Amino acid sequence: MLASIDLNLLFALEALLEHRNVTHAARHVGLSQPSMSRALRRLRGIFNDDLLVRGSMGLVPTPQAQRLSRMLPVLDAIRGIVNGSLAQANWRSKAIMAMPDHQGLVLLPRLLPRLRQHAPHLDVVIDPLLSGAMRRLELGEIDLAIGQISASPPGYLRRSLYSDRFACLLRHDHPALAREWTIESFAALRHAAIALDSKDGFGRVHDELVKLDLQGRDPVLVSNILTAALAIAATDLLLIVPRRVATRIAALLPLAIMDPPVQLTPYEVALIWHERSHRDPEHRWLRHEIAVAAAAGTEQNIPTGKASD
Repeated sequence: MLASIDLNLLFALEALLEHRNVTHAARHVGLSQPSMSRALRRLRGIFNDDLLVRGSMGLVPTPQAQRLSRMLPVLDAIRGIVNGSLAQANWRSKAIMAMPDHQGLVLLPRLLPRLRQHAPHLDVVIDPLLSGAMRRLELGEIDLAIGQISASPPGYLRRSLYSDRFACLLRHDHPALAREWTIESFAALRHAAIALDSKDGFGRVHDELVKLDLQGRDPVLVSNILTAALAIAATDLLLIVPRRVATRIAALLPLAIMDPPVQLTPYEVALIWHERSHRDPEHRWLRHEIAVAAAAGTEQNIPTGKASD
């Protein structure tokens, strides 16, 4: 029976139950009165019920029609999807985003207020476990991933959010700050590094040090950016992070920011998602909000590209 139901018939039933008058219902949906009468006959045949019968004040719904009326509000959601006019304020869904904690430190203070204002019923879950992010995007276990993503493989789309340069964080009274800041003094310091759980290329803050071969000893590995920041605030360790991260941390702790005395490859932050979500209106809107939050506080425009929406 389900295959025989025309969606337009359900819209006709909705109008009939609202107006309790065939002529008025027909006018509401843009049909002629005979067409609406035919629609009612078809509906009666499909549901094997009169649905609407004559009463002293017009048409009266049967118990079956009353039960159907409780299901018809789903048509409003269908209209919204077809018309692309879903109101974010009415969304009651969940968005799961994978991003390293240092990116959360930069993005979330700007992103969350925007989401709270425009989509107050949207639940946001930040997943710091980045292992297998590509596979989890494909399976729908996470909706978006944010981090240092050089390229998107087939089936995935990528949007560049912003580029940043690396900066050094040291405690504000570090002895190295009283001397000339050179490659030699930089190399003489022991570094802290973030122990990453991902092999997908996300959130690699510390890789440049290995390429430069400037470390005399292995770095001290810590679990996350805040642990690293607290460690360097109390020791002579040095931490290299993107400058936007360094600026955020130095506003919270007594730390100094120094430019590395060597040329480091710029740090690009990107947003990646699977093509299964590319055209979804909620997903598209969320991607735009993330891009706006990432661009806040910078002079550059929001990046655009073939996958930018």
